[in-house]
Amino acid sequence: MENAIDKLIDKIKEKDNPTVIGLDPRYEIIPDCIKNKYSQDLEGAGKAIIEFNKALIDAVYDIIPAIKPQIAFYEMFGIYGMKAFEETCKYAKEKGMIVIADMKRGDIGTTAKAYSNASIGKTKIGEINHSIYDVEFVTVNPYLGTDGVIPFIEDCKEYGKGIFVLVKTSNKSSGELQDLVTEDGEKIYIKVAKLVNEWGKELIGKYGYSSISSVVGATYPKQLEELRKIMPHSYFLIPGYGAQGGKAEDIALGFDDKGLRWNCKCVKKFNLCI
Repeated sequence: MENAIDKLIDKIKEKDNPTVIGLDPRYEIIPDCIKNKYSQDLEGAGKAIIEFNKALIDAVYDIIPAIKPQIAFYEMFGIYGMKAFEETCKYAKEKGMIVIADMKRGDIGTTAKAYSNASIGKTKIGEINHSIYDVEFVTVNPYLGTDGVIPFIEDCKEYGKGIFVLVKTSNKSSGELQDLVTEDGEKIYIKVAKLVNEWGKELIGKYGYSSISSVVGATYPKQLEELRKIMPHSYFLIPGYGAQGGKAEDIALGFDDKGLRWNCKCVKKFNLCI
């Protein structure tokens, strides 16, 4: 079974492009030429989102290796939004793109397993295992500790999938918790980084990176550089470039000498990450 991070890196090398388009659809910015085709209700909004997303995917699938749909922008439209999420993921995969579901899931063991089943694992009914969203990667919140992450890791091993664990996030208030110093003098984000290293040991692929990798914000370049040294086998999903204040020289700290690892560029005009 192909290692998920190897699959992602192969696609990055194929496109010669380490960026991801984040599909976070805001109904109010979808062009009227699309919205006016459908009813002005939740069902119509879901249909407009699907058409909008497919148009974006059609425009970039040959140059960008992956999409990152943020599930909250679909959940807010109820069942019709979730249908749009499902169809967006499916369409991107049909176009050969990698899908990183930005869900930031994390909970106690059995609930974490259910979250994992929905995204990168499978749901068993009778004797049949059903794939739900069947994405390649999902973002995971490690705040509940190891037992909240292990179910995702087990599905990564069984199904050749991957996760990006929140280590140092790009938002302004992330330091309220992530920068707190523990009794032994280490900050919490360093503790999480070391856990990610441990969790990912068995899933290191042919390029030297693990399918258990990290989210590290471009808005904190010193921490990005520090974490790059601590986490040599972790691929970085780097949000915060552009609209949030991250600069090119900041994200450069997350790449190796071959131009690998990851960049997530936020473009405010379209509310996208590319």
